[in-house]
Amino acid sequence: MGDRWGRRPVLLASMALMFLATAGMAALPTFAQVGESAALWLLALRCVMAFSVGGEYTGVMTYLLESSTARNRGLVTSLAAAASEIGALLAAGISALTVLSLSASQVEEWGWRIPFVVGGVLAAVILALRSALPETPLFMQSRLAAQREPVVRILRRQWRAVVRTFFISGLCSAAYYVGIIYLPTYLISVQEWSESSAMGLATLAAGVVVLTSPVAGWLSDRYGRRATLLVLAAAAIVLPVPMFAAAGQPNVEVAVSAVVVLACLAGSLSAVGASAIPEQFDVRGRLTALAIGGTVATTIFGGIAPYAVQTLTESTKWPLVPGLLITAVALAAIPAIRRGPETAARQTEPSMANPVKLDISHDTDSQGMKDHA
Repeated sequence: MGDRWGRRPVLLASMALMFLATAGMAALPTFAQVGESAALWLLALRCVMAFSVGGEYTGVMTYLLESSTARNRGLVTSLAAAASEIGALLAAGISALTVLSLSASQVEEWGWRIPFVVGGVLAAVILALRSALPETPLFMQSRLAAQREPVVRILRRQWRAVVRTFFISGLCSAAYYVGIIYLPTYLISVQEWSESSAMGLATLAAGVVVLTSPVAGWLSDRYGRRATLLVLAAAAIVLPVPMFAAAGQPNVEVAVSAVVVLACLAGSLSAVGASAIPEQFDVRGRLTALAIGGTVATTIFGGIAPYAVQTLTESTKWPLVPGLLITAVALAAIPAIRRGPETAARQTEPSMANPVKLDISHDTDSQGMKDHA
């Protein structure tokens, strides 16, 4: 959709689906009303939500990238990573406030709907605001060339960039989903922390990500995506194992420091990846190739990895498995990052004086640093 009809329709469609899914969950009938079909409806709506999220983040990254200038692309696109973490904090805060304000019976009877109502209202407001968004200038000027390119041709023309995207996105996902999302489970089930203490550290980590993301994006504008990613990948080799070891210590100061380090690492990787990943592709087929390379890696290293880590940790009785996984992914990603071009120097926004003319006969990688203009 994004490569055929534009970035704006994707952002509108994804948010419309989020609104429908969230509002639907708020209005779900209960087991007492409709029996087991209530669970099936919940599962179906969750799948609709997941489908919309799958197009949302890639669409936002691409829109921000193509709407910003070469001088501040990294900073602007990093705001996507920061904003997603703000959303997670808002969701956790609303849920906590609901539980604290109502009795257990009220939460079970009707209070559980409140966070979904708030989410539905928020989605409706964002959808209304997005309706005023213009299409990105780059897509508009290259629309003829960007339309109706088959997926097979996109992959054949940009397969090297798809592979690089897989490794970069895999590193970002492993650092974030294992280093932050899985962390409360690790502290509770492996290190025997209390649930409240573990969630408190997770909230701290989310706040650190929000603060770290724009700084990392700015640094990637100043020193380049490849150099910044290489430094962060090197840190991802050295830091995770000792930080997971420190996070389990009874000393609160040591544990908090370890969580902050892991959050800085994960937030910085996500922020730089937000610009470096879509920059691997030219405008033709960008969203398609980005979704294939990036989303597959996120599914493996974000969706499956935490469960694999938990299983391995329980079977081996070795609590440092999570850190070792991040280290292994970083080792695999470094060669892909080193061999890739420096994308921060590329001019991805079109010249307003000259329409974009794209050469469809060569792979993007063979162009080197040549601009498609």
